[in-house]
Parts: sequence; C-alpha cells; structure tokens
Amino acid sequence: MELKTNIACIFALLIFLFLQAIWLIIKQIDCMCFTFFPFSPKLKYLIALSNVFISVHLFAADKVDSTKVYSIPEVTVIEQYRNTEVRSTSPLQILSSKKIEKLNVLQVSDAVKYFSGVSVKDYGGIGGLKTISVRSLGANHTAVSYDGITLTDCQTGQIDIGRFSLDNVDMLSLNNGQSDNIFQPARLFASAAVLNIRTLSPRFDGEKTLNGKASLRVGSFGLFNPAFWIQKKINSKLSAAFSAEWLSANGEYPYLLQYGQSAGDSTSMEIRKNSDVQNYRLEGSIYANFSENESAYIKSYYYSSDRGLPGATILYNESAFTSQRMSDRTFFTQGHYENNFSKTWDFQANAKYNSGYMCYLDTSYLGSTGELRSIYLQKEYYGSASLLFRAFKNLSFSASSDFYINTLSADSYDFSYPTRYSWLSAIAVKYVTNNILATASALSNVVNETVKTGDAANNQRRISPYISISVQPLSDIDLRFRAFYKNIFRLPTFNDLYYLCVGNTNLKPEDANQFNVGFTYSVSSSGWLPLFSVTTDLYHNNVKNKIVAIPNKNNAIWTTVNLGEVSIDGLDFTGETTLYPWKKIGLVLGTSYTYQRALNITDPNDSKTYKHQLPYTPRISGSGKAALETPLLDVSYSVLWSGHRYAGFQNYSENRLPGYVDHNISFSREFNLKKLLLSTNLELLNLLNKNYAIVRYFPMPGRSFRATVSLKF
Repeated sequence: MELKTNIACIFALLIFLFLQAIWLIIKQIDCMCFTFFPFSPKLKYLIALSNVFISVHLFAADKVDSTKVYSIPEVTVIEQYRNTEVRSTSPLQILSSKKIEKLNVLQVSDAVKYFSGVSVKDYGGIGGLKTISVRSLGANHTAVSYDGITLTDCQTGQIDIGRFSLDNVDMLSLNNGQSDNIFQPARLFASAAVLNIRTLSPRFDGEKTLNGKASLRVGSFGLFNPAFWIQKKINSKLSAAFSAEWLSANGEYPYLLQYGQSAGDSTSMEIRKNSDVQNYRLEGSIYANFSENESAYIKSYYYSSDRGLPGATILYNESAFTSQRMSDRTFFTQGHYENNFSKTWDFQANAKYNSGYMCYLDTSYLGSTGELRSIYLQKEYYGSASLLFRAFKNLSFSASSDFYINTLSADSYDFSYPTRYSWLSAIAVKYVTNNILATASALSNVVNETVKTGDAANNQRRISPYISISVQPLSDIDLRFRAFYKNIFRLPTFNDLYYLCVGNTNLKPEDANQFNVGFTYSVSSSGWLPLFSVTTDLYHNNVKNKIVAIPNKNNAIWTTVNLGEVSIDGLDFTGETTLYPWKKIGLVLGTSYTYQRALNITDPNDSKTYKHQLPYTPRISGSGKAALETPLLDVSYSVLWSGHRYAGFQNYSENRLPGYVDHNISFSREFNLKKLLLSTNLELLNLLNKNYAIVRYFPMPGRSFRATVSLKF
C-alpha cells in the first residue's frame, strides 16, 4: 500500500477517535447538559453518521489499487487578492505579506489600523493591550481566526491582537458580515466581523527541500526582536514548519504631560514607566498533501508574555506607573483535515485544544498581604465538521456543526468555576454566475452553562439569519453592486456573568442587526496602469441589550446590566492603484476613509447622553499609503489620521480628545547573494513627533526608528 494511503488512514483514524471521544463526552454529560437541549438527538445522529462515514473511508482506503494512476488537468490560479475584494458580496479587505512589508508595522494590531471601519484601542507602547472593534460594534463582536480556526477568550471575550507578530504571517483579511466561502466551520458564521490571520505554509520551488528566514529587528525604547522560521520538505507528501520569536523592549519613551485642559496650562516632559515587555513565541506545524484532493495539517502554538501595565498618566501618582504586572501563557494545538471526494462532495474536520493562563499582580495593594495576585486558567475543547455539496454548476450547499466546551477557574475565594457547552450548526447556500454572486445562511446556537458555586447563567437558543448578493450589470465593465443583512448576537463573557461584585447571571446576549449596501469598481490591464479599484459601502448597525457596567450600591460596587441601545450609521471607502510609469519603476497608492455616526439612543429622556457619540469613536478617520519601487531602493510612506473622539458617553468639551495624524516612512533594499536573499529596512515612525493618545491618559510613543536585517534562503 502506498505511503499516501497509510497516512490518509492515520489521519482518518485520528478524526474517528476524536469523534468517538466527543461521543463519550456527550454520553457522560447527557443527564447534566443535553437534557436542556431539545435538538440533542440530531447532534448524536450527526456524530454517529460521521463515524460511519470515516469508517467507510478507512475501509475503502484499504482497497485502493496502488498501481492505478489518476490524472487531472493543470489548474493555474491568476486571480489577484484585489479581485477577490471587489467581487465579494460583503466588504472584504485583504493585506498580503507584500503589502504588509510596505506599511511600517510591527504587529497585527498595527496592520489592521489600515483597514477602513476599524478602531483599535491601543493603550500605548509595544506591550499595551490592543483590541479591535469593527464599525463600532465592539471587540466582543469581532472574531479572530488563526489559520481557519477561531481564537477565543471566554473570560473577557476580547482577543489581544498585539500579541501576534507579522514575522510568519502570509495574509491578513477582514470580513464584515461574513465570508462568501460557505465551506467553513459554523463558528466563523457566528460573529459580526472576522479578522483572519493566515500564516506561511511550506512552498518549495523546483528541487528545493528547505526554506528559511532569519531576521533581527532593533529600534527605539530598547526594542530587540530576533525571529526565524524554517520549512522542510520531508517527502512528496509531508512537510514541516517551525518558527520562533523573542521580543524585548523597555518601553521607556518620552511623552508630554499636560497639567490642565487649557492651552496655556503648564506641561512637562516625562518618561513612560512600567511599559517593558518580554514576549516569546514558538510555533510548529506538520502539513500533509496526500493528493490533489486530500490534505491536512497539525499545528502547535505557545506564547509567553511578561509585561508591565503602565497606568494612566495621572498627576502626582507616580506609583501607579510601576505597581501592576501581567503574565500570560497561551498554548493550543489544532488540526485540520480536508477531502474533496469528488466534483460534488467536499468534507472537512477541525479539532483544537486551548489552554490560557493569566496572572495579574498589583504590588500597591493596601491589604494585609501587601499585594494583590489573581490567577485565571481557561481551557477549551473544540471539534467541528463541515460538508459541501455542489448540487449544480452554479449552486452549492453546505452544512457545518461545531461543539466546544469552555471552562474558567481562578484562585479567588468563592469563585463560580463556570463551564459553558456550546453547539453551533449552520446551513448555507451559494449561487454563482459570471454576473451574480449570492449567499444565504442560518446559524443555530444552543448554549448551556453550569457552575460549581452560585447560580448559572440562563441557557440560550438562537437562530441567526444572513443573506447577501453582488450583481454586475454590465459584462464588459467590472462594476458591481452589493448588499447584505445579518442578525447576530454575542454572549455575555464569564467576566460579565460571574466577576465578583459585578457579574450578573441574568444578562441577555447583545443583539446586533447589520445592513450594508455598496458598490465596487475595478480595472485591470497589462499597460502602465495594471490595477485600479475602489469600493464604497454605506451601512447601518443597531445593537440592543448593550451590556454595560454601572454603579450599584456605591461607586465602589458596580453591576453589569443590559441597558444600552446603539445606532450606528457610516460610510467606508477604499481605493488602490498600481502604476508603472517606467519599465522598472513602480508606484503603489492606496487610501481608506471612514465616517461613523455611532450614537447612544438608550434613553430619550437622558439629555446628557442621548444621541451622543460612543466613547473613542471618531466621526472621521482614514489612512494612506504610497510605495515607490525602484531597482536600487524601495521607499514606502504611510499615514494614519483620526478626527476628535470623546473619552466618555457625555460629549462635553472636557471629554474631548483632539484628532491626530501619524506619518511613517521606510527605506528598504534587497541584495541577491547566490542562493541567499539579504534584505535591509530602516523605518522612521511618527515623523512629526506628534504627542497623542488613542485612549485618554495612555500616551503613544513619539518619534522613533526601527531597523531590520533579514536573510532568506
């Protein structure tokens, strides 16, 4: 029997055993959990059917005639990422690795700021917390996917995207609504927006069996960042990849401290303290390509971070800058298997185990212990299966089902120790012609929770619909009109429900309705203007049962309640063009613009907050980029700008934060050294030394530099 058949059987057997394990879990918790689920027999039948399906595959694999040769016609993929963006039924923005290199960015959190409609809460410095909000819906409504499988934080519901380096990232993409790809896990249907992080996978040219890259980045404020990745071709079917990175910085940057709100008030230059960071990342993967139609991968990831938490720059409170520390340890292993059985049927399965450790330390605590130390440990067990059926040439259907368990434990007294059981199922349909692309889906979400101490949150059962369409009226002009509607919700986090003196187990999920209409236009040619494209979208979002924390008995004891309703109207615009005015001279230009009117409409009788702009949401914001490519030197320029924002729900002048503009420029050069490629890059950041803060009292660094040297083989 061929090696291909043996390995295929092993992977199928692993998936079979995983589904058997899920089956056993269901049997164990049936009396505790699934008695609350009226549709539990369907889940059992699905898993049983999957077991039979894989068993048949194992049996059939043993009967394969290893001497038979299967030939398929050659397929060449020529579509550019930008073409995918303009043909999408819902707004899709893509940054390839080449585009990322031109943006003067260090982490994923830096790169996503160039997407339209995105707000990144940045608490300053390399180690500061960074979360993404799309179209003012909040970080909890934005999922982050890592190589096709969703990252989670059941404690806070927010993923710190500042922890992800760009060193091994092949592509970043952002979907509003959801992707046109209906063949995906049900969990990727379950958010208002999805940020996809796709890492480098092994690619070998010709007879090469080894690829690699080593880089060293140094810069202002003590930045020292060595990294490397390596890819090895084991045989014609198997390859492996490994990457590692260490980032260290003291974060001691100068900033301007203002002693009042008036223009003539005193100021002084201070040094930011307690913003040091030490990050380590290790990542290893094994990729299997059994045939043109069958593939799999297994990936393990470990991340460790020790950092200071710089406090707000409050006058005469120096100790607040140096008293709080945080340590994070994240480990996960995930696997993916995919088989295109025929022109009609495709199948994929995913599995993941995730463990997250967080330790918070405050040495300024005034209690008898002299310090406050809190430790949290969360775990997740996840399994998913999806099936795609191509009924006709232009029509396809998919069904996906995900089951996962989340747990959270802590070292605090009388903690609830919650466990959440989630079952998501999605059915979707897609219709495609040369001029029309349409998708529709329905997502079923069934959630049950248990706790060891206290009362558990209410069980949840929801159906979330989605529909989208894109139409090209004229065949010879790539002008497309698109629209989508989606209803989605986000569950309260474990902190919302069970945090001491704040949590409320009676909370309802936030309910969001999204509406979008827009158009895209693209021109491609082989002349001096090979690419020109623009996208424009108008949108309206409405969020009900907004979860907020308010004082209860006094200012020291708060509680979390469903109180708010938010209305969001906006416009997103993106444009990009590539010019070749001379044979070896290229110019890439791009821009994005966002207008958002995100208003609190909770209580018409509350004149202090009714129809006031949401905190930290600028009315206008945008970005621009320009890259000049020459045989001797590449020059890249990028700019981020934002209008004024408010630091509170009340749009008073004392809460107003001024707008800012952040300019960056870089110079890069590549040298071919036989079989090696040496790259050098010098970046100058915040050229005008603008003193600004994205979050009030958390100043951003001023003018700085970064230098990078990398060697690729």
